[in-house]
Amino acid sequence: MTIPDTLQILLKDPKSLERKVLILKDVHYFLEDPVVIARLKCLAQLIDNGLDDCNIILLSPIVRIPKELESYMTILTMDYLDQPEIRKVIETFCQEQELPALQPQFLNELSLTLKGLSESEIQNILALSVSDDGDITRSDLSLIFEQKQQVIQKSGILEMIPLKESLADIGGLESLKKWLQRKAKIFKHIDQAEVFGVDVPKGVLIAGMPGCGKSLNAKAAAKLFGVPLLRMDMGRLMGKYVGESEANMRKAIALAEAISPCVLWIDELEKAFAGVGGEGGGADVTTRLFDTFLTWLQEKDSMAFVVATANDIAKMPPELLRKGRFDEIFYVGLPKPIERKKIFEIHIRKRRPSDLGQIDLDKLSAKTEGYSGADIEGVVRDSVEEAFSKDQDKLTTEGILQAIQNTHSLSEIMKESLDKMNKLYQERKFKNASV
Repeated sequence: MTIPDTLQILLKDPKSLERKVLILKDVHYFLEDPVVIARLKCLAQLIDNGLDDCNIILLSPIVRIPKELESYMTILTMDYLDQPEIRKVIETFCQEQELPALQPQFLNELSLTLKGLSESEIQNILALSVSDDGDITRSDLSLIFEQKQQVIQKSGILEMIPLKESLADIGGLESLKKWLQRKAKIFKHIDQAEVFGVDVPKGVLIAGMPGCGKSLNAKAAAKLFGVPLLRMDMGRLMGKYVGESEANMRKAIALAEAISPCVLWIDELEKAFAGVGGEGGGADVTTRLFDTFLTWLQEKDSMAFVVATANDIAKMPPELLRKGRFDEIFYVGLPKPIERKKIFEIHIRKRRPSDLGQIDLDKLSAKTEGYSGADIEGVVRDSVEEAFSKDQDKLTTEGILQAIQNTHSLSEIMKESLDKMNKLYQERKFKNASV
């Protein structure tokens, strides 16, 4: 029997609901149906008018409240399991499967890895871990990470990014790297840090030129901290129903906090909140999303470290740049000569390590004034490809110089825009990511 039919039958005999609890599961599918809305409203009015001791519970994985029912409803949300609760689930699972008790240190590490998942998801992952060798061991952590990545991606609002890049893959930006290393020490020893009086790190905004390592730093930060990297895509949060986008934002924040300690990466932040304060339905939704995010960023005390990146801060709401939102705002400019040399070294070593000693890095650096890190990577990639296509047995300085001549740098392509951005960052006195 469908929900509309059930409600119709109950309305014919409302006395049958006295001293009863009516539970409607997965009701969000029906909350667009005006008939269902009207019948639920009618039942709510009957309860208000004296239907004795009756309660209606609507169960739904998402918040979807029709305007007609707002005044009759109270929202109760189920929080994610905390670490002690997860430990209890693991211990119960081991007892039921007659597995040996896990060592306290491993149990703590395992429960931390499983944060952000529901009880049934945890049990399924543990069962999968046992199925391969009959036990839960440290070797299962990689399997758990893969399965957790699948679960988070299925949520549709956050994405778990594999950790590949490290600070060693970043050429230059020494000031930013040292700052991240300082925060990593606090992150890894948070208990001692809080006793000493250190605040929980909030996050960092990295703004500046495109292709100069902003996103790379977000990825490297997670590896440095030794925590998962979650990427929030604002496009995924936007829903077609009234209130759905705001509910998705709250869900994304709750999931990030449940999984914490983690790094929450928000790329191209200025695009995410473009239109804040404007007029129209879309602008109103964006403004509400912005307000929710801003309040959380200001008041959060969880170990969800936010790394936001932006190209053009002129499009960003000024409230986001106020002191206290982020721990620091860094400006990333075009790489200096010594940084260009390091970037060349990194990308040549990655592709042709045996040829690195024969390459004149100083000459390459001098010839790439105004090139971004992405430009330099493209030069190295093209020169390696060209050498292979010509059946050459090694990469040469001359080959790379030829690729440089065939490449238009970022400063050539976007000269006017880059000059404006550079001036703006200097006027705002943002901290330079380079030494």
